[in-house]
This record gives sequence, C-alpha cells and structure tokens, in this order.
Amino acid sequence: MAVDYTVIVVYLAGMLAMGWWGMRRAKSKSEFLVAGRRLGPAMYSGTMAAIVLGGASTIGGVGLGYQYGLSGAWMVFTIGLGLLALSIFFSARIARLKVYTVSEMLDLRYGGRAGVISGVVMWAYTLMLAVTSTIAYATIFDVLFDMNRTLAIILGGSIVVAYSTLGGMWSITLTDMVQFVVKTIGVLLLLLPIAVVKAGGFSEMKATLPTEYFDPLGIGGETIFTYVLIYTFGMLIGQDIWQRVFTARSDTTAKWGGTVAGTYCLAYALAGAVIGTAAKVLYPNLASADDAFATIVKDELPMGVRGLVLAAALAAVMSTSSGALIACATVANNDIWSRLRGVVRSDGEAHDEVKGNRFFILLMGVAVIATAIALNNVVEALTVAYNLLVGGLLVPILGGLLWRRGTAQGALASVVVGGVAVITLMATYGILANEPVYYGLLSSLVAYVAVSLLTTPTDAAVLAAWRERLAGRDPELVSEPVPAGQ
Repeated sequence: MAVDYTVIVVYLAGMLAMGWWGMRRAKSKSEFLVAGRRLGPAMYSGTMAAIVLGGASTIGGVGLGYQYGLSGAWMVFTIGLGLLALSIFFSARIARLKVYTVSEMLDLRYGGRAGVISGVVMWAYTLMLAVTSTIAYATIFDVLFDMNRTLAIILGGSIVVAYSTLGGMWSITLTDMVQFVVKTIGVLLLLLPIAVVKAGGFSEMKATLPTEYFDPLGIGGETIFTYVLIYTFGMLIGQDIWQRVFTARSDTTAKWGGTVAGTYCLAYALAGAVIGTAAKVLYPNLASADDAFATIVKDELPMGVRGLVLAAALAAVMSTSSGALIACATVANNDIWSRLRGVVRSDGEAHDEVKGNRFFILLMGVAVIATAIALNNVVEALTVAYNLLVGGLLVPILGGLLWRRGTAQGALASVVVGGVAVITLMATYGILANEPVYYGLLSSLVAYVAVSLLTTPTDAAVLAAWRERLAGRDPELVSEPVPAGQ
C-alpha cells in the first residue's frame, strides 16, 4: 500500500498548497466568495460538475448500482437533469443578478423582506449538506489507513476547512478543477472498465444477475419521482449551486458551461450504476451496499491505480464538502448575522469583508466537523437537508422568477408554512418517508398563491428594478443598508 499512500498524501498536500495560492488572489469580497465572477467555460464546467458529484454520487451511486442494478443510476441522473434545467432555463438570469446569495435574490424580487427567514432555511440545508460530505471521510480513510471514525472526520474535514478558509472560492475552484480531473480519470477511465472486465463483461453480468438488474425502471416509479422532486428541483435553488453560477464570467458561460457539466453528470450516473452492478457479480453478499465501492477498489485494482481511485473518492467528497461549507458560511454571515445587525451591503467592495467571511468559514467548519462526529446516518442527514430546501424555498424562489403576482408576504408564508410542514411531517412519518416533501411542497405552494393573491401586489418600482437586474442592464449593486429585521 506504500505507493497508494504516497498518491493520497501528495494529493492532500496539493489541496493545501492550492489553498495557500488562492489566499494570494482573494483580496476582495467578490474574489473570496465568487472568484471575482471571472470563470471561463472550461473551468466553470469542471468546478460545477465537481461540486454536484460528491460522496453520495460516487460511493452512494455505486451502492445503488449494487442494490438495484442499472436503475441505481437514477439518483445521480436526476442531479444531472436538475443541473441541465438550471443551466438552460435559469442560470443566465441568475448570473446577471450579480448577487452573492439566494436570499439577496429574494430581497431584490420581493422588496427586501424575505432575508433572515429564508437565510435560516438555506443555512440549515447547506450545513447538513456539508455534514454529509464530511461523514464520508470516515469510510474512505478507514479503507486507506484503518483509521478511527472520529479521527478520519477531523483529518478530512480539517484539510477542507484549511484551504477553504485560506483562499475562499479561488482555492475551492482550483482544488475542484484538480478534483474533477482526478474523478474523471479514477472513476470513468480506470475503475469503470476494470470493474466490468473483472466481472466477466456485460454478457457474464447479465447471465449471473436477475433480469431486473438491467431494467431501467427497476428501482421503482415512486422512488424515481421522489428523486426528481428532491434532487432535480433541489439543484435549481441550492445556495451551493447558485454560488457557482455567480462565478461565471458571463451569462453565456453559465448557460453552456452548466449544460456541459449536467451532461457529464448523466455519464457519471451510468458509470456508478455499472460499477455497482459489476461489484454485485464479484461480491454478491456484502453486508451493506455502500461497501461496494471501497471493496471493489481495495480488492480488484492494482497498486497505484487503487490509490488514484481512492483519491478520486476523496476528490468527490472534498468538492461537495468545500462548496457546501463556503455556501453555509456565506449565508450565515451575509444573510443572517449581517441582517440581524442591520448592516447589509451587497456591493462589498467599499470595505474589506474578506476577514469576516474567512472567520465564518472557519466557524462553520468547526460546527460541521462537530456535527459530523455526532451523527452516524448520512442518508438521514442528506434527506433532512433536501426536504427543508425543497419544501421551504422552492416555491418562493421559482415563483419569484416566473410569477409577477407573487408578493413578499406570500413568499414569507410559503417559507414558514412549507418549512414547518416538512419538519412536522418528518417527525410524524419518519425522516426517510416521502410524505414530508410531498405535502410540505404542496402546502408551501398553496400558502404562496393564496397569500400573494390576498395581499397588495409588489411595488411597481421594485418590479421595474428587478427586471432591469434580470436583463443585466443595472450593473451597480445595491449598496443601501437594509433595516434590521427585514
């Protein structure tokens, strides 16, 4: 394992070095939080693909393939569909807004009264997303070094917190590009063909496994529908995804670069399912489907290649973890703490905010590591995150983009009713039940439409300013403080 260890150590050292390099470029709020809004198509595509394809997509995607066969691709496939929908239909308008957070977008659209509540919901989502990625370090470092779970989480989490705190989005962008390349080589170009060959090829796989393993809908229609509801729609509104859209050099870059990344996700989804199916042939009696990735890597890959593929798994986890961490810190600082203090500025260039954002990344990083140590179930944490996101924020965000009649009161009612409904139903039906997101989303929609129709339409001046920003004709960012509590 010496060669494999060397590959991993060099990879981790490289991540820290890029964090140090990124620190030299992050001199302003714009550079620290959104890489100066200067990413071109190639870098934008790579980093966007890196953040959406995390540990759940890699380790979990292979596990679903092990359990259900080719239809196990649906979870990651719906993530790709969501990214495609975001890129084609919404990303150009989002990029032209020139904001830093989803809550800032809601303030622009509804007149500055949606911030703190929507920020709290988005903060909870990004926190749990970062936690799920951090928990995954335990699995990978256990395979690598037979390491204690707590120590593994602290080690992996600390590296991500270090380079994210140092250079912000510039460091994360650079590391994500490396991680994208490592994932592509490790999973698509090495593990996928080796796994298929070791399993005897597709003909042997079909002869060995039940026919339902090769049924595209074998995982079940209701499960696929739930994936679409949670992951496809979740891709449209998550702060971690929007913050990457904000890094695009132009709205064209956001649209077409995101389309390339979404297409890549579809290929990655199928690759994970095929690898899991091959693992089922090789190891039909694993105690847990989520062990399939680590088992096939550990037992079937040659020295050196094994280290690279495990580095690919680390890359998948780190890219999502770092993206969720900076999103969590951005929301905590800009949408909650600053608003509660009554000092909200979205220009950010008139005074130095880098130190404050760097402090919040460090603070949220410590909170993420501590929470990850306390929790055991990755699936439950991820489900809580996406249920809150979709149930609480999908309707007011898409409503603001698509429905002129939506009002600030309707948006607030939608967030509160949807969020409370989701939490209550998770407590009643269980965290992993489908009902919380179904009924939470429905109640959020009803509240939004009903309250919007019963209240005074949004001020014409607010809507006019909103249309100007959407069209990219108002490059000046809002610099007036928003009163506390709004």
